[in-house]
Amino acid sequence: MAPPPTSTISPIIITLVLKILTLLLLLASLVVLATDTATLSLSFYTTFVESKIHFDDVYTYRYVLASIIMGLVYSVLQTALSLYHIATGKRLIIGDGAFLVDFYGDKVISYVLATGSAAGFGATKDLKALADVTNVDDLDDYFDKAYASASLLLFAFICAAILSVLSSYALPKMVNSSNTQNPV
Repeated sequence: MAPPPTSTISPIIITLVLKILTLLLLLASLVVLATDTATLSLSFYTTFVESKIHFDDVYTYRYVLASIIMGLVYSVLQTALSLYHIATGKRLIIGDGAFLVDFYGDKVISYVLATGSAAGFGATKDLKALADVTNVDDLDDYFDKAYASASLLLFAFICAAILSVLSSYALPKMVNSSNTQNPV
């Protein structure tokens, strides 16, 4: 019986691709959310009122923005550390610290991105329903952009969750291998 085929793609390359994909999705989500504005035109009897609405007028979208920014900072840091590791063959953080940062950081960022995406979807659904009940049609593009940003954030969360699972599998292997190389 023939041996199973070996993988030619290194796990380090797979994690780097996922980190870059997460970074790109977060950047796209940030751009879409930051450019989310609408002009609301209302008339009250004989008075005509026009108001410009920005994404930061909704508190939930501020939380979405904060989760995107936290994800971006972590993603940029992790991508830079991975590129350094690939280029030099060494980790910047010595010992088990790098594996623990990957493990816990991936978990925390996954949850932050998931809650940011869920908050964006929930607020948009509720606000869109309220706008539909009051017959405000000027906000459809505003809500579509909010949905798009939350969707991109959801895909970034999926990538971060996959990275979290990969770091969960890598942690015992790496800690055990570093303990056998440097016994106490």
